[in-house]
Amino acid sequence: MRSARAAGRPLIRRGPGLRVRLTLLATALVAGVSGLLLWLGWRLVGNVVAGVPRLPAGSRVRVRGVDLPAEHLGSALRSAARSQMLTAGGIAFVAVVLAAAVLAWTVTGRVLRPLHDVTGSARRLSAESLDERIGLTGPRDEVAELADTFDAMLDRLQAAFDSQRRFVANASHELRTPLSVIRTELDVTLSDPDADAAELRRMAEVVREAAARSERLVNALLLLARTDGAELSAREPVDLDEVVERAWGGVRAEAESRSLQLTRHGGTAVVQGDPALLERVAGNLLENAVRHNVDGGWVEVTTAGTTLRVSSSGPEIDADQVDVLFDPFRRAGVQRTARTGAGLGLSIVRAAVLAHGGRVHAAPVPTGGLTVTVHLPPA
Repeated sequence: MRSARAAGRPLIRRGPGLRVRLTLLATALVAGVSGLLLWLGWRLVGNVVAGVPRLPAGSRVRVRGVDLPAEHLGSALRSAARSQMLTAGGIAFVAVVLAAAVLAWTVTGRVLRPLHDVTGSARRLSAESLDERIGLTGPRDEVAELADTFDAMLDRLQAAFDSQRRFVANASHELRTPLSVIRTELDVTLSDPDADAAELRRMAEVVREAAARSERLVNALLLLARTDGAELSAREPVDLDEVVERAWGGVRAEAESRSLQLTRHGGTAVVQGDPALLERVAGNLLENAVRHNVDGGWVEVTTAGTTLRVSSSGPEIDADQVDVLFDPFRRAGVQRTARTGAGLGLSIVRAAVLAHGGRVHAAPVPTGGLTVTVHLPPA
């Protein structure tokens, strides 16, 4: 609530600004040094005059038309010299302090001007104006480094906002489709007074499938939100061969119904990570390999060392479209057009692999299809 209140009204500066404080500090420092020099000059003049030779006792000396005893000559000269010293030194002291104040105010204003630019950009910043940049020119000092850091932060924020907008738009579209199907089926069936049990059963099957699709999408979104940028809840040695075996059990029936041929190349492959999350990684890769395959095609799984590689046949994919497959709601380079899946499989794979400290990349198969390679940290 505190941040919300602060966002609704301008911030109030507490105390003098940095320019005022720097000016006062520099002026106080110059005043202190000048005062010390003035005091030392006052003492030095007194000591020098005190070294005047003494005259014989009883002698009198005329100073500016006034006769003085010889024994009072030294003190009179010392007082006069110190008085002149204080007068001239006081004038110089005031002039130096004022000059220091003006110079400090001017210099700090020039030095802090880029900071005002940074502050102004931050105040103008909003979700619609993230394309603004400071672009500070001039000496590459600490202030320039701050401005460059601020510009880099804006670049990251703009990329995050753009990604969020795309993600929300795509998720809204994906959820709207099954909901539209459900509403259309209900409206058509309810408007038909002659609808029999068979028609109601057909409508129920369509509604159930649309509801199941919505459920799969919501579960995938939740998994992606929990995985993206999160810390692992468990770390233990995991055998990738066992993970692949369990994941293949979930897609075996669909693969056999499409006459897909599975080839496995296994070796010692023990990594460090979360068993459930790694099983989801293997499951998503195998689901993609089966669902985006062609009837009678092939799937090849290789586990060796700390690497998991899943290759499959399928439609041809342009090399420049491979990287976007890891974006949410991308399916084989086509956005939001597939009839099965939510388009989040590879996004979840990338988030899970990054959470493990690994890396993932994909490459098209020359004859059609895709190869996804995952590198994980060793146990």
